[in-house]
Amino acid sequence: MENPAANPADTCTFCKIVRGELPSTIVYEDDTVLAFEDINPVVPVHTLVIPKTHYQSAAADVPEDLLGHVFSAATKVAAIKGVDKTGYRLLTNIGEDGRQTVLHLHVHVLGGTQLSIGMSPAD
Repeated sequence: MENPAANPADTCTFCKIVRGELPSTIVYEDDTVLAFEDINPVVPVHTLVIPKTHYQSAAADVPEDLLGHVFSAATKVAAIKGVDKTGYRLLTNIGEDGRQTVLHLHVHVLGGTQLSIGMSPAD
């Protein structure tokens, strides 16, 4: 059982990646954000962009300038990955119904193929 008083950043998978405790394939990094390849990609380009500071999701009390920086970095990642001209999707999941599986704010950069139009409910 997790200690409810524990700092979430101590056990967060993405925080461990930021600290270098878990391996990742880094695509982009600056003082504020880190972008790395998703370990279970659903399309040819599937990169995650995260703030280095722990926030549970975009619905947390995240400073607006930080949210803007995360999305700005995501567009840089799209260019690095070569999908900036053909198109891509930026996606962030929030909460259980939003299918957030890692409780650390992250933006998916998805591309490299034509993506489906819809965002249908789960089967």
